[in-house]
Amino acid sequence: MDSCDVLVVGLGPAGGAAALAAAEAGLRVIALERRNEIGRPVQCAECVPAAMGRLVRRTGCEVQRVDAMQTVLPSGASVDSPFRGIMIDRARLDAGLARSAEEAGARLLLGWRFDALDAGAGRVRCRNAQGAREISYRLLIAADGPFSPVADALGLPSQPVALARQVTVPLLQPLARTEVYLSPDYPGGYGWLFPKGGTANLGVGVAREAGHLLRPRLHDLHRRLAGEERVGGGILARTGGGIPVGGLRPKLVVGNVMLVGDAAGLTHPVTGAGIHPAVTSGEAAGRAAARWLVGDAAALESYGAGMEELFGPSLARALRRRGELRGREGDEGALRRAWVAFPDYYRRHEVQA
Repeated sequence: MDSCDVLVVGLGPAGGAAALAAAEAGLRVIALERRNEIGRPVQCAECVPAAMGRLVRRTGCEVQRVDAMQTVLPSGASVDSPFRGIMIDRARLDAGLARSAEEAGARLLLGWRFDALDAGAGRVRCRNAQGAREISYRLLIAADGPFSPVADALGLPSQPVALARQVTVPLLQPLARTEVYLSPDYPGGYGWLFPKGGTANLGVGVAREAGHLLRPRLHDLHRRLAGEERVGGGILARTGGGIPVGGLRPKLVVGNVMLVGDAAGLTHPVTGAGIHPAVTSGEAAGRAAARWLVGDAAALESYGAGMEELFGPSLARALRRRGELRGREGDEGALRRAWVAFPDYYRRHEVQA
C-alpha cells in the first residue's frame, strides 16, 4: 500500500496549488488525477484577475491582457466597466502548478480515478484500466471539482450547478475586453466572448433545468457574431461542464479531510469565476496541512474559518442576487441588481414584486 502525509485528489488549480504548498513544506504528498493529461480537456472560460499575475508568470500561461468588461443588456444597450484581467491557457496553468509540485517532491499519479474512501482508517482506493491500488494518508485534500466524489463519500449533499457550453472560434477583430451578454435566452446564466489573441472563447451558461437550451443558444450567438464579422464561422474546440452555484459549503473540513476550490463551493454563483479562489484555497489548505501535522490542532478549522472570512460575504451576496433574479432575466432593472458590473449589485435593497 502507498502511504503519504497528504493525499490530494484532483490536479486542477486548487489541487495543484495544494500539492505544491504541502510539498514545499516538506510533506510527503501524493496527488491523484483521473485524466492522463493534466488540464485537458479544458473546461474553463480562461479569464483570471490581474491579481493572479505572479502565478501566471510562474506557469507561463498568459495569452493576453484585458482592461475592460462590456455588459450587453437585452435591449442592446451596453455598459463598459474597468476590469484588469488576464486571459490564460488554462491547461498550461494546471500543468505548470503540477510540475512545480512534482519538482518540490510531490508524487503525481495520472490516470487514476478516486474509487472509495475509508475515512476512519485514512485510506483511499483508486483505480485505472489496469486495476486498483490503495493509498493511506494522514490528511486528505479534496480538489475534485463541483461533483466531488470525495464529498459524496463523506455523505455531504450535492451542490447545485449551472451548466455551460463553450466553443473556441477565430477572432476576426482585435479585442482587449471581455464581453458578457445578459438575456432571458440564458436563464440562470449569461453568454460571453473572451478574447485569446487570434481566437476567442465563446460560450453560454444556463441553470441546470435549462440545459436543453445550451446547444441552440450557443449556436445562435455564434451565428450572430459571425454575421457581424467579429468571429469566424469555424469551431476550433468545444468544451462544457458544470459550475457550482450554491455558494460556500457549510463545512469545508470533515475530520481530517479539507475541501478546496469547486469542491468547497468557492466558485462565484453569479459570474462562475473560480480559478482565483481555487488557487487561494489550495495554497491555504496545503499550509494548514503542514501546521496540523506538526501538532497545531486548530490548523484545519482555521483553514475553514479563513475561507469563510475571505470569501463568505461575497459568495453570500452573489447567492442572494442569483435567487432574486430567477425568472426575471428580461427585466433590465433586475439584471442591473444581479450583475457585478452595476452599482446596484452592491447596494442593499428589497426585492421588487
